[in-house]
Amino acid sequence: MTRIGTRSMILAMAALMLQASSAMAAITAAPEAPGPASSQPAASSVSLAEAMRQEQQRRPALAPPPFQVPLPHSRNPLAPYLPSTPPPLDLQNSPLLQDLIREGKLYLSLRDAIALAIENNLDLAYFRYNFPIAQMDYARTKAGGTVNGVNTAIVQSSTQGGFAPSNNASAGAASGSAAAGAGGIVTSTLGAGTAVSSFDPFLNFNGRVDHTVQQLGNAFQVGVPIFKQNTIEALANYTQSFPLGTNVTVNYIGQRYANNSPYEAINPTLYSNFQVILTQQLLAGFGISTNERFIHIARKNLKITDLAFQAQVIATITQVENIYWDLVNAYEDERVKERSLAFARQTLDDDQKQLNLHAIPAVQVMKDEADVATSEGDLTISRANLRLNELLLKNAITKSDDPVIDEMPIEPLDRMGPPDPNASKSITELIAEAEKNRPDVMQDELAMQVAKMSLNSIKSELLPTLNLYGFYEGAGIAGPKNPNCNLTPDQCSSNLPTGFGSMFQNTFNYSSPEYQVGMNLSINLRNRVAKADQFRAGLEYRQRQISFEEQKKSIRFDVRNSLFALQQAQARVEAAKKASDLARRTFEITRQEQKLGAKSSYDTLAAEHDSAIAESALVAAQIAYEKAKVDIDRATGETLARTGVSIDEAKNGVVAH
Repeated sequence: MTRIGTRSMILAMAALMLQASSAMAAITAAPEAPGPASSQPAASSVSLAEAMRQEQQRRPALAPPPFQVPLPHSRNPLAPYLPSTPPPLDLQNSPLLQDLIREGKLYLSLRDAIALAIENNLDLAYFRYNFPIAQMDYARTKAGGTVNGVNTAIVQSSTQGGFAPSNNASAGAASGSAAAGAGGIVTSTLGAGTAVSSFDPFLNFNGRVDHTVQQLGNAFQVGVPIFKQNTIEALANYTQSFPLGTNVTVNYIGQRYANNSPYEAINPTLYSNFQVILTQQLLAGFGISTNERFIHIARKNLKITDLAFQAQVIATITQVENIYWDLVNAYEDERVKERSLAFARQTLDDDQKQLNLHAIPAVQVMKDEADVATSEGDLTISRANLRLNELLLKNAITKSDDPVIDEMPIEPLDRMGPPDPNASKSITELIAEAEKNRPDVMQDELAMQVAKMSLNSIKSELLPTLNLYGFYEGAGIAGPKNPNCNLTPDQCSSNLPTGFGSMFQNTFNYSSPEYQVGMNLSINLRNRVAKADQFRAGLEYRQRQISFEEQKKSIRFDVRNSLFALQQAQARVEAAKKASDLARRTFEITRQEQKLGAKSSYDTLAAEHDSAIAESALVAAQIAYEKAKVDIDRATGETLARTGVSIDEAKNGVVAH
């Protein structure tokens, strides 16, 4: 009875000691123990981020110059004939980047990363030039030119390496951007129809001075054996077309002709001729809608370019957010690997002391050394991954490389984003918001409008060419008497005026007019080319209707896919939390059992390793959840609203708040 009582007392005391040790460990964890993945930013990080924001508010910000390309415009009459050069590129990083540097580190919150991307990202800088390109294309069509189009494809050259979902932001803008001429309208019947004449007036001058000496075999023709002629001639032409299908042409010819023939009553002869020709198309080529179709397309392209830029901003911000969360994942993973290595080294140091006392076998120390080597390798890989993600993020938020910033580590201030309201919405609400907010939907609607306008304008090409024209001409002639005239007195006499003034007056005073009204009709008896183009335009319009419906289905699928991914990511976070908590408790119990002699240090190392793996899995699950929130915001078109990005600030490249 005494032995049994003593044994029970020892077991009870051991149990009490184990419970007390567990309670103390719950209050103050050992320094070498890995901590759980934090669901909130650390207090020091929050304080530092808030302090930096307050300091930026107190200090006047040195904002970069806004993006602006003044269009060519001048009152100088020679300006249309002189080249215009856009302003030089500004490849300096914005001052905000320097404001975020403290003690050799770049302290970066998610909002700071987005602001830096708006000011410095080269993809956005490249896309901003589409605005003046679209405006110059519109100016071209106002002069009667065809549409060159604007390449509004989404660019993601400087945001590579981030998470790219299956239905990325660029996929939705594909059909809408094609309407702005991404592939060029010459590859289809878009914009086809009768030829549009230039609405700019053209003025043409032609002048010549001619001297001719001709030997004649029969002098009876002109009265001299060597016939000499001097001719001075000036021609002027003015022509202009109008959107109704009207063309006005004005011609003027002035001539001075002198020779040595005695058979001329006047010498030199002064002659001028004035013509006005008015032509109006009545069938093919008639109407403002036909001749201004390129203007209407260019106007739509201006709107499409705005929407495409919004899609570009969404794509860029989405990629920057994903890269930022990848950086947070790599940052937290490095901290976990550092704690694991520190614990493995501490265990190796303790076991070496035990080995010196001959308390444990040498094989245990060898296992500890192997675990230290493995932990060092894991840490090296984790640090390389962190440096890579830092490089990707710096590439996305800078215009040019800075050797100092390139080697500077980034300290992410945000560990978790705010709750996303989309997680609690129904799929019907999310689809409705996507159809209302996503820029690619509005791009496709404008594309359908452009295609429908083109379908109507191409019908004019089927009609015969019928134009009504009116013609008026006035002429005047003058010249002094020929002093060498050897004809009869009656033949050498002349009552014509002798000076240029009288010649001009007779040209315009209706003294010798000619006028004519007529019509020209041209009919292609088979008209196969125009008929093929018109019917092809109808077929291509049907294809665009199918593409529009496919786009709607793609958006619905995209929203559903993003919602399912968000729900799955949230479930993984909950499971990872439970697994991490269980692994940590297992590690704590194993370590206490090691202190009581029930477990070896190898068992504790294995438990710590499992706890570190579980903690890394929790961080990865939390980052995947943040990415899922980013993706569902993109899918529903709410990225700009959720991140507080102003599209006007994005156009200017300057973040004011």
